[in-house]
Amino acid sequence: MNEQFETARLILRPWKEADAAALYRYAKDPAVGPAAGWPPHTSPEESLEIIRTVFAAPETYAVVWKESGEPVGCCGLLLPGNTHLGEQKSREAEVGYWIGVPYWGCGLACESVDRLVRHAFEDLDLSVVWLVHYDGNRRSRRVAEKCGFVWHHAEPDKPTPLGDRRTEHFMCLRREDQDVSSGRSH
Repeated sequence: MNEQFETARLILRPWKEADAAALYRYAKDPAVGPAAGWPPHTSPEESLEIIRTVFAAPETYAVVWKESGEPVGCCGLLLPGNTHLGEQKSREAEVGYWIGVPYWGCGLACESVDRLVRHAFEDLDLSVVWLVHYDGNRRSRRVAEKCGFVWHHAEPDKPTPLGDRRTEHFMCLRREDQDVSSGRSH
C-alpha cells in the first residue's frame, strides 16, 4: 500500500473509490487531460474505473488540498516497465502529475512533484527521476524547470492515447544534483 505524504498545503495519499466524484469534477475538463495525452473523463463511473485500475498502480497519489480535504489532482512515480522511457534502468522512475484547472497557478504541481522526488531519492533510493511532457505543454515544462529538472532530449512522432502523434520532451533530475533535505536542486 502506498504511503501518505504531507506538504505545507497538500496531502498526497492513495486514491479511494469515494474520490470518484471529485476526480470527475476536475478530469472532465478538456483543458486537463488532452495536454497530458489522455481524454477528458465522460462520467463519474469512468472516473471510478480509473481509480480502480490506473490510479491503483504503486506510487500513485491523490493530491488533496488540505483546506477542502478534496483531491484536486494526481501525482505519481511510474516505476520501470510503466513509463515512456524505453531504456529505463532499475533505479529510475518517471514522475507524472496533473492539477485541476481551478488550482492552476498556485504552485500545487511543484509542491507535489518536489515531495515525490524527495520520496524517490530518500525512500526508494532512486538515482534519476524523469519527467516527460508533450510539445506545447508550457505549463508542464515550467513545473519541471521550477523543480530543477533539466532538458535531456526530445522524441518526435510518438503516439498518444488520444490517437494523435506528438513530440515528447524528456527532462531529468539526478540524485547527485538534488539537495534532498530541501527538495530543490543545486
